[in-house]
Amino acid sequence: MRIPPYYQSPSWQRFFAGVAIGALISWFVFLYIFGVLQEKQVRHVNELNEQIADLQKEIRIWQEDYIHYNKEMKKKLTVQDITVHLANAEQYKFDSYTTFRIEDSVKEDLSHLITKDIETVYNSRELIKRAVENKTFSIHEKQYRLQLHTLTIFTVLAVEVKVTPLP
Repeated sequence: MRIPPYYQSPSWQRFFAGVAIGALISWFVFLYIFGVLQEKQVRHVNELNEQIADLQKEIRIWQEDYIHYNKEMKKKLTVQDITVHLANAEQYKFDSYTTFRIEDSVKEDLSHLITKDIETVYNSRELIKRAVENKTFSIHEKQYRLQLHTLTIFTVLAVEVKVTPLP
């Protein structure tokens, strides 16, 4: 059996030429569209990479600020003031000057704790208690000893003491 000679007929030659040219044109259109889409994707990926780099830089800045802020907060967590309150001054009918003198004496004994960090003050709370309780006062020819009632440690060291008479 023999294949008919279509290659000699002009209509078939135009058809095959059109198919070849169409395939060539469609290939170039495909390459153009693919290239444009790839270029968009590359641009989008580059934008995302830049955004990721900016966010990482921002995270690094936030972390540095956070570390710096924590260091400053550690510095600020020091005892800045001492308040002393005599809880039972009314019970023994002390005048305001005597009460002030007792409170001032305790405050003066604890004044070395100002500007110490809170952790150090907390660790030395037994020493503070002994320092306050070993103090004796002579008021109206009677001997009194202080007893530590409450001790609050924060940026303000709050001490509440009670007076007890010595036997």
